Amino acid sequence: MAIKITDECINCDACISECPNNAIYEPDTEWALSDETTLSGDVTSPSTGDVMDADEKFEPKSDEFYFIVTDKCTECKGFHDEPQCASVCPVDCCVPDEDHEETEEQLMAKKVWLHGE
Repeated sequence: MAIKITDECINCDACISECPNNAIYEPDTEWALSDETTLSGDVTSPSTGDVMDADEKFEPKSDEFYFIVTDKCTECKGFHDEPQCASVCPVDCCVPDEDHEETEEQLMAKKVWLHGE
């Protein structure tokens, strides 16, 4: 399952540099799937099967605290043994997102999708 950042976030900036997928964004920041990934142009999501423009800029998910883009979060699978955002968060606000459950195989497929093999 993906990780989410709760509204208890104190915007300390500890998590953002730890994310290998560039899935974490500062408050009030537009984001794109292509940000720091190999994705470009039209891509098909391994999670939903939807075709999306990887370069399209999306509105921020929060204007108050850091946020994680679910389509880019792999729980650090393929990079680390545990989600790095959760391991460095001083207030424990990086938690599993129960609305986006994924298997380890799905998370690894997403990692390959984001970065190639």
